Amino acid sequence: MIGYVIKRLIYAVLTVFLISVITFALMKLVPGGPFLSEKAPSAATTAALEKKYGLDKPPLRQYLTWITDALKGDFGPSIKKRGREVSDIISSGFKVSAKLGGVAVLASIVVGVPLGCVAALRRGKWQDNTILVFATSGISMPNFIVASFLIVIFGERFGLTYGIDTPAHYIMPVIALAFFPTSYIMRLIRSSMLDVMGQDYIRTAKSKGLAQILVLFKHALRNAVLPVITYLGPAIAYILTGSFVVERIFTIPGLGNEFISSITNRDYPMIMGTTLFLAVLIISMNVIVDIAYKIVDPRITFLK
Repeated sequence: MIGYVIKRLIYAVLTVFLISVITFALMKLVPGGPFLSEKAPSAATTAALEKKYGLDKPPLRQYLTWITDALKGDFGPSIKKRGREVSDIISSGFKVSAKLGGVAVLASIVVGVPLGCVAALRRGKWQDNTILVFATSGISMPNFIVASFLIVIFGERFGLTYGIDTPAHYIMPVIALAFFPTSYIMRLIRSSMLDVMGQDYIRTAKSKGLAQILVLFKHALRNAVLPVITYLGPAIAYILTGSFVVERIFTIPGLGNEFISSITNRDYPMIMGTTLFLAVLIISMNVIVDIAYKIVDPRITFLK
């Protein structure tokens, strides 16, 4: 297992490196720049600003300088938010996104897993059909549509506010963030449970007279939850960093909101810093999920 983990870490480092190269290249290929606007500065001022931020150097030298500093944890200063370091902006934005996303992740698991089990155990009954309709709607509906509906229904009609100031403010953003992963988890658990419940060892456990609740949680759910663990890796990374659109709609000052602003403003250091941070987070989650697989089911063997 140690060899496998080392191999995955090497692949992870290479993947992050490729992502940084591709992001930097695409960023430079997009027309425009951080100093172009309706009230663009003079040519002399633009040249001075480019020299200050190192944008006057050849692209290769710019990238090598940036990656060298990034390895030290220094993503440089933000171009648009004068006087602020990119690492500080990422840190403050991620704290907000992580707080909101953590609640959404917990809600997705707490709601999705039990309802998926109920759907499997009541297959073909009204409970199963109702849960399937809910899950299908959640998977099919984009989160910005969910967010808009929540604002119209709960915000305008019932006066429910949103934000990050009080627990009540979290209700709408959390529902919008958790709606899709909850629905996906329900479908995963349902289909996995149906497959597991038909296995010989489950029938053997039932024939021994074990209580259904014991068969469900001790034997069936442990194996049925493996696909959910696979999904939770990228899902947690996605939710913890905050849905970009959801944060924008609910005006939440999280990392997703900062990332969109950086692209709109052509804030090159901010684009590179947030992209690298998100890439490391997502890849780390995938590695953790693979290790968690072994912990949940020791029978799983890793390829060398």
